[in-house]
Amino acid sequence: MSDLEAPLRPKRKKIWVDYFVSFRWIIVIFVVLPISFTLYFLTYLGDVRSECKSFKQRQKEHDENVKKVVKRLKDRNPKKDGLVCTARKPWIAVGMRNVDYKRARHFEVDLSAFRNVLDIDKERMIARVEPLVNMGQISRVTVPMNLSLAVVAELDDLTVGGLINGYGIEGSSHIYGLFSDTVVAYEIVLADGRLVRATKDNEYSDLFYAIPWSQGTLGLLVAAEIKLIPIKEYMKLTYKPVVGNLQELAQGYIDSFAPRDGDQDNPEKVPDFVETMIYTPTEAVCMTGKYASKEEAKRKGNKINSVGWWFKPWFYQHAQTALKKGEFVEYIPTREYYHRHTRCLYWEGKLILPFGDQWWFRFLFGWLMPPKVSLLKATQGEAIRNYYHEMHVIQDMLVPLYKVGDALEWVHREMEVYPIWLCPHRLYKLPVKTMVYPEPGFELQRRQGDTSYAQMYTDVGVYYAPGPVLRGEQFDGAEAVRQMENWLIENHGFQPQYAVSELNEKNFWRMFDAGLYEHCRQKYGAVGTFMSVYYKSKKGRKTEKEVQEAEQAILETPDAEAN
Repeated sequence: MSDLEAPLRPKRKKIWVDYFVSFRWIIVIFVVLPISFTLYFLTYLGDVRSECKSFKQRQKEHDENVKKVVKRLKDRNPKKDGLVCTARKPWIAVGMRNVDYKRARHFEVDLSAFRNVLDIDKERMIARVEPLVNMGQISRVTVPMNLSLAVVAELDDLTVGGLINGYGIEGSSHIYGLFSDTVVAYEIVLADGRLVRATKDNEYSDLFYAIPWSQGTLGLLVAAEIKLIPIKEYMKLTYKPVVGNLQELAQGYIDSFAPRDGDQDNPEKVPDFVETMIYTPTEAVCMTGKYASKEEAKRKGNKINSVGWWFKPWFYQHAQTALKKGEFVEYIPTREYYHRHTRCLYWEGKLILPFGDQWWFRFLFGWLMPPKVSLLKATQGEAIRNYYHEMHVIQDMLVPLYKVGDALEWVHREMEVYPIWLCPHRLYKLPVKTMVYPEPGFELQRRQGDTSYAQMYTDVGVYYAPGPVLRGEQFDGAEAVRQMENWLIENHGFQPQYAVSELNEKNFWRMFDAGLYEHCRQKYGAVGTFMSVYYKSKKGRKTEKEVQEAEQAILETPDAEAN
């Protein structure tokens, strides 16, 4: 067996859950989709109602809601009440990780009103928004102004708060970094009820750098100021097929956006948007986009493709046609391009609704798509949830650009999941060491894609049922994730914590750096008020005793006493 061949596995005996999952589409069609559509529509009406208010009125409501949060925290009795968390129901979260930490006793703070765009400052090129503003909402406001957030995550439902406290990426991240890298200020309510504004150069600069990846465990985010960029009406998208082994596919992907002469900051050589989809171990399609004006898009001979229409082919399948017809170019309306993966949830929609990509379903029922991830989770139950943990993979592997080929070979050998999504992002060299950080000395290596101030990384998105599961073979999902996490630790990679994690506490802090995070936890009184990021991310139920003992251990450390 060659290094790239997946191991032979014995057949797995089917159980009742297998059959239930096979026919889950019935519940999705008759329950999840209608309710999802209703919720989307009601949310849209709420957004429209908010947009009808003046920025002054929205700010007034914001100030009143912040006062409620401050009062709630100040009323908390640390000796009687549990650790602080939001009142958001566990199943509402978009991530695949189950919010089991809320099963321990906790003190809820309601942030449900924080869903307004507070200001669009065209002079400073800043959008000031509340944490529950989602990507669909903000793009609907800014794109008609020919403005956009520098990084707009693809799925409509992803919120500003989740992308800041957790992880957010888009095809423009090879220029601007992760979503949190585009934030210029955070407004945070601390454990003692103080409202502070953290920027990279004020007295709360340590908190500013510690917030990303902290999962809301340093304070409650109530607003953020985020960088805006000028855009045009269309995205000129080039689809380029690549054929070869996985290392050759990786190099084709790298060459699509990273000049070999190292001129990474030259807009003439670097596209505005980049993504690649690996469809098989020997086939991929690299997509590069450049903003284009309406006049250019409508010139004679140019093809416009409005991918947002409900009856259109799912985007990943449309891109796959380049493997047969060769390289081609088309123009996509910018907002529709931003949210190109929403309707089919990348390619997860194929598993949820096996016939959802058929022309007749798209034409008759495509307008109901997508099902809300939160409702899919709410209707799955414990047995199906455990089944998905073992028989399904939704993981992102953030790896240095030069190791993408090795990561693809590892995924093929251990998981056999296709398609695979590749999206590059900068990991900046910052004044302080944050939870995620580039390899020491990367700037001396002068590798393709790197600059003196940032190392180029790639999100290797692994979302689908593994090959062994599709063939009816045995597959240990938990062990596969453990092996993936070990591989990431050994290769200076990172695992976004929206996903199911098998990391123990020791390995969690081998993957991430705890220095600045723990410093801010103690300095700003988060210890004993908010659950630590490890326990919040940890798989499985958390008992009140377990969490309190962990918090007490931190309080009793010499560093804590010194502070």
